[in-house]
Amino acid sequence: MLRLYHLLIGATLVALIPVGVKFIPPLFSANNPPQKNPVVQPLNKPSPNETQENIWQKVLANKSAPNNWQVVPCKGNTPLLCVSDQGKLLGTVEIGVYPLAKNPDFQKKLEAVGIPPGSKVDSQNPQYQTQILTALKAWVTDYYSAISKDRQATYKNEIIFSSHPPQTVTVGKLPGIRYGFVGIKRQGGVQEQHISHVTFDGTALYVISSAYDPASATGKFDKLDDWAIFQPYLYAIAADLNLTHK
Repeated sequence: MLRLYHLLIGATLVALIPVGVKFIPPLFSANNPPQKNPVVQPLNKPSPNETQENIWQKVLANKSAPNNWQVVPCKGNTPLLCVSDQGKLLGTVEIGVYPLAKNPDFQKKLEAVGIPPGSKVDSQNPQYQTQILTALKAWVTDYYSAISKDRQATYKNEIIFSSHPPQTVTVGKLPGIRYGFVGIKRQGGVQEQHISHVTFDGTALYVISSAYDPASATGKFDKLDDWAIFQPYLYAIAADLNLTHK
């Protein structure tokens, strides 16, 4: 799933849901036609920060989950959070960390709102919060533009694509944005659904994402019902992340 965010760093099911489609209360979604998983071509492709351990070991503060479900960092150094039910893996959540020093596109967005490189983080200052949120919304707008073009080319007329208005939320106790998109089959049913959170701690962008997307290998749930159940817990986990701001 992080492939979807590389394009950003270098770049309500509402009325679109056909009759008979199962409504997913929380937020967004989208999936690929049966033949092939659509891949968004990145405008720029910096890599997330390399780590020697799974970063979830450091940032996970809230293990909120439905009864009998477990939420723990996956084994190894891949940045995945494993969600399971009595030992059975249901899905994973990905986190990408993109250092500002390697992200000239977001540097420009910060400068455009009046935050030059090296500025001190002042997350309690309302003006600073507004500036950061404006930059993050511009980042999400670029993402929506790129993913929309990709899905329209991939879906053709078989799937209805819809992005959702960015929502201002708290991510890791910092100002952040929740966003996503959905793909609905014209004959009825959800093709894919993606939900993400993004924030900035003064030195790096953090992107937390998961989905219902049968074509993806990671950062997704295999069953739509499990994904729908977990969404509010994902929001709580994202809100309470232990990020590196001081």
